[in-house]
Amino acid sequence: MVKNIEREARKRAILATTINRYILEALPIASEELAEHFNLSSATIRNVFSELEDEGYLTHLYTSGGRIPTEKGYRYYVDSLLLQMQLLDDEKGRITKEYTKKIKRMEDVLEETSKVIAEATHYTGIVSFLEWQDKMFYKGLSRILEQPEFKNTQKLHLLIRIIEDKQQLLELINRDFPDRVKVYIGQELESPEMADCSLVVSGYRRRNKPQGKLAVLGPLRMEYNHIIPALEYISDVLSAALENIDGE
Repeated sequence: MVKNIEREARKRAILATTINRYILEALPIASEELAEHFNLSSATIRNVFSELEDEGYLTHLYTSGGRIPTEKGYRYYVDSLLLQMQLLDDEKGRITKEYTKKIKRMEDVLEETSKVIAEATHYTGIVSFLEWQDKMFYKGLSRILEQPEFKNTQKLHLLIRIIEDKQQLLELINRDFPDRVKVYIGQELESPEMADCSLVVSGYRRRNKPQGKLAVLGPLRMEYNHIIPALEYISDVLSAALENIDGE
């Protein structure tokens, strides 16, 4: 019984490390890369990879190639990390500083927030305002161009069209959800144009009433452990800043 628990824990640790490395490197992870890290043989790592692949958490592009995460792998990664994520104090300071500027108009503060999100996460930052159902602010579209997943011109054009058309993306972002943050991964977005993307969404409030949503759009290979707490914190800071805006 104890051995089974230890074996399962080791398998989950190997999965988490594989996903972490793939997020950072954007390259398939070979068993040799993890063997030294876990003080195990390459053959043992390959066996674990095979189990994780059978369970649907990993896949491979070539027969003899390394492993990459599947959508199921990313979903496990996000769900298991949600309670462990924290934002560094110096980054909190940089975000808060952006809201010390005197901004009087709602439109200006929301546009500035889309820029703050893009700069903090290095992906596309999106802000909706529930009273303006057909309008959203977005910054950092060029960040998507930098990702290797979107070197395919056709995929990129389809994604840009979805962002610029707005309506489909707004309907998704503005959905109600009970948690502080909602993460949509790949097929969960229910859009072929965004099948290679993930979307992280959080709500913001004013006078204790929901006002709209903040979102980060990027590849499946997203740094969730940074993006989720960053978006939560920006949501809190924006909610506080809106208390100082008159009217609207």
